[in-house]
Amino acid sequence: MSNAAKIEKTDVVLIGAGIMSATLGALLRQVQPNWSISVFERLDSAAGESSDPWNNAGTGHSALCELNYTPQNADGSVDITKAIDINERFQVSRQFWSYSVENGVLGNPSNFINPIPHVSFTHGPDGVEYLRKRHAALSRHPLFEGMEFIDDAEEFKRRLPLMSKGRDFSDPVALNWTDSGTDIDFGELTKELLAYLGTSGANIAFGHEVRNLSKQSDGSWYVKVRNLRTGKTRVINAKFVFVGAGGGALPLLQKAGIKEISGFGGFPVSGLFLRATNRALVTQHEAKVYGQASVGAPPMSVPHLDTRVINGERGLLFGPYAGWTPKFLKDGKLTDLFKSVKPNNLFSMLGVGVTEMGLVNYLVGELLKSQAGRVGAMEEFIPRANGQDWELIIAGQRVQVIRRKGAGGVLELGTAVVAAEDGTIAGLLGASPGASTCVSAMLDVMRKCFPGEFASWEPKLAEMVPSLGVKLSENQALFNEVWDWSNKALRLDGINTPKHVGVPSHA
Repeated sequence: MSNAAKIEKTDVVLIGAGIMSATLGALLRQVQPNWSISVFERLDSAAGESSDPWNNAGTGHSALCELNYTPQNADGSVDITKAIDINERFQVSRQFWSYSVENGVLGNPSNFINPIPHVSFTHGPDGVEYLRKRHAALSRHPLFEGMEFIDDAEEFKRRLPLMSKGRDFSDPVALNWTDSGTDIDFGELTKELLAYLGTSGANIAFGHEVRNLSKQSDGSWYVKVRNLRTGKTRVINAKFVFVGAGGGALPLLQKAGIKEISGFGGFPVSGLFLRATNRALVTQHEAKVYGQASVGAPPMSVPHLDTRVINGERGLLFGPYAGWTPKFLKDGKLTDLFKSVKPNNLFSMLGVGVTEMGLVNYLVGELLKSQAGRVGAMEEFIPRANGQDWELIIAGQRVQVIRRKGAGGVLELGTAVVAAEDGTIAGLLGASPGASTCVSAMLDVMRKCFPGEFASWEPKLAEMVPSLGVKLSENQALFNEVWDWSNKALRLDGINTPKHVGVPSHA
């Protein structure tokens, strides 16, 4: 790396101003307040990519309603392993946010989290039986206590009036209904965490793109950053680097040259939503209702009719509809996918191309859909859907993880923390459940990258996350305690339910 630029020094560099970097920065500031932190974001604002609430980051994944986390086995039983793990991780996030509200890191919780029922929906005899089995398997676990199974048409009509009008109930319907779900505006949450970091002394630079990462002989990193407004280049010497750049993480970790990234690839899938423009529709629906994905569909494409609360206003989305572009970021480049193919991940990428023909066929079908076709797909949820009541919006770009498996590769659901053996650099790859498990993911980063300090941090971390190191699904007393605490701290007992105020302004 050129020595022409003056070398600036910092303890920590966070790449990307999304929920992951903001969370890691806030955690590090709490346990190591004397460390210097610098954040670099290529866009001109925080949470502009995956963390933006209109980019499908507002669901609050906690496995209460997402059916792809509870697959049906060949023998007809329902596997709830993944659902329990994701819900456990979401509880960790709730605890940290509760601590942050009580200690001035975050402001009014209703600005970023609000109570919204989470609902699973199926129809047809097989779908009804699946939800019956799913409810039986989940409801006996403390994390899913209170989940209801509903197969009565009249109760369906009472709870979901928008989905009932014009529905032929000779086709049986079923719901798994949980009142304790939430909607989360991860854009607002990210901005508040970054504001806390800024006021506590962190340097946050927008419009700055990290162009290269170079390992030094002392184990530190030179981070080459370009100011996109002036064209000026800066070089920052950092003891630790976290790459929380969403779809941009894979290329940067490849540039860093760490051996741990070998074999990893990425498959980009873009998303579209239909957003309600008819105020009456927004007021008729108050739930996150998730259905079953089409055969071959990627996990991010599970159809849902989704109430969102953004800037205190309710909105209603349906989708997502998958699209495809070789870009790794919504604001990325058409060459992103091509440039990510390296000798060490070529066979992983080719292997997925051979084994995921269902996904390829699904994407082709989605790309060929007209507006009428998209509205037609919505009729499973809203039988009398009218295209004039909805507008098409572009959601975020997701890069699904491709991991080496044998001689080829496999497309994975979820997120993966990739950390160098010496702990000087780490990054996060993948998509769903992503933001909802951000605190758990960043604690994993801290545990892997700071093994020497982590033991001394544990008392403070346990203050922020009382269940640290404990499985809440195996300790009901502790779960009840932290649940009641976080409900109170986050004001989720119903007193702060936002009023219906119609269609939100465009982001």
